[in-house]
Amino acid sequence: MPDAVPHDVLIVTGMSGAGRSTVANALEDLGWYVVDNLPPQMLRPLVDLAVHPGSALPRIAAVVDVRGGKLFADLAAIIAELRSRDIVRVLFLEATDAVLVRRFEQVRRPHPLQEDGTLLDGIARERERMFEVRELADIIIDTTEFNIHQLATTVTEVFAPHGTAEVTITLESFGFKYGSPADADIVADARFLPNPFWQPELRESTGQDAAVSDYVLAQEGAREFRDAFVAMLVPVLKGYARENKRHATIAIGCTGGKHRSVALIDDVAAHLRGMPGIAVTVKHRDLGRE
Repeated sequence: MPDAVPHDVLIVTGMSGAGRSTVANALEDLGWYVVDNLPPQMLRPLVDLAVHPGSALPRIAAVVDVRGGKLFADLAAIIAELRSRDIVRVLFLEATDAVLVRRFEQVRRPHPLQEDGTLLDGIARERERMFEVRELADIIIDTTEFNIHQLATTVTEVFAPHGTAEVTITLESFGFKYGSPADADIVADARFLPNPFWQPELRESTGQDAAVSDYVLAQEGAREFRDAFVAMLVPVLKGYARENKRHATIAIGCTGGKHRSVALIDDVAAHLRGMPGIAVTVKHRDLGRE
């Protein structure tokens, strides 16, 4: 995120059990002033405080969630109202039902909306209440596959200062057989290229190894795909900046996330790094999973 922005207000919300506390702690470590369990109605004065001349709190994160009870019902309308203020963004944390259930069972705590029902009943109620807020989010992070350390690292990658970058992008490789990343803004498919897995001398190597990378990029259509993909991303990222969407996840998948997608992501990253207004981080989600 650009450190040149004089003021920044981040609304952190999402599913209970998806990692809000971890995100809050990581933001504090980055120097953000974090307010936990803020009633949505307090967001307006918080934004006013952030933009007040001489404010000592230029980077503020407010954790807002269903713990606010009936007050939470106003959150979507308040966010829609505040979107006219360029400094306000929304981070939404997501995870699958099965993972949320496991996390609640591990800490032996009921879901805040569970009432007399089951954990899944509470999660279902929360998803319904969160639907409109999720649609308004600038950044969605799916924490299903994350432990707390991986989530903290992701927050650092997304929200640490990146000089004068207007947009920070995470380029992510993945394997389709493990599922597409739920938080990706753009997904491309590298399975049109021959799989190095079927080359005995390349099978145990990865797309980060020169032999695999050279093999992938030498295939018919590989470099043309790379060039067209980068050319497509440039106007898209400029549009994101104009719309105040400051982070995007761009994913390329292959079968297992080991060879083709890894090589292409690293190659695309090399072509995007150094472009004005863009900061690039790379994540190989499924590398080493096999």
